[in-house]
Amino acid sequence: MPQSVPIVRLERPSLRRERDFLRGVQASRALHAGLVEPPSTGEEYRAYLRRSRRRSQESFFVASADDDGLIGVINVNDIVLYSFRSASLGYYAFVPYAGRGLMREALRLVVGRCFGEMRLHRLEANIQPHNGRSIALVERLGFTLEGFSRRYLKIGGRWRDHQRWALLAEDWRPRESRPR
Repeated sequence: MPQSVPIVRLERPSLRRERDFLRGVQASRALHAGLVEPPSTGEEYRAYLRRSRRRSQESFFVASADDDGLIGVINVNDIVLYSFRSASLGYYAFVPYAGRGLMREALRLVVGRCFGEMRLHRLEANIQPHNGRSIALVERLGFTLEGFSRRYLKIGGRWRDHQRWALLAEDWRPRESRPR
């Protein structure tokens, strides 16, 4: 079977990408409104870089394999090892790349790392119930809806409800997608 050409690549967040990141945040304000609050100043970006180096977090920038454009961000947060071996995913795309399936490819790579080299057992994604695109994304990757968390996360000055989606290592199928 021929090897497919990668359309995205993962890189670690760096100072080199600060300008690209802040431009992406600015261009994506309407897309992100009420869903996520990414760093929007140089100071906030550098604080994010410091957090991304903690032992309990793995962070990735998603870049286009074609033009090196910054597609989005994936954070593996609250990593707990030992008997738990679990983490939470956070992710967002930037305009003009949102809605093209690129984040699905990137998340497939990150989930593969989580269940492979990191040897996690469980990943969670907490998603606001009205965020249909994000729900469809995790469903295609095999996540299962497990519950509802009232007033789970404060975004844009408001506590927001979230659905809790999870994927277990034994249910992960790295090369399979659910139908669209």
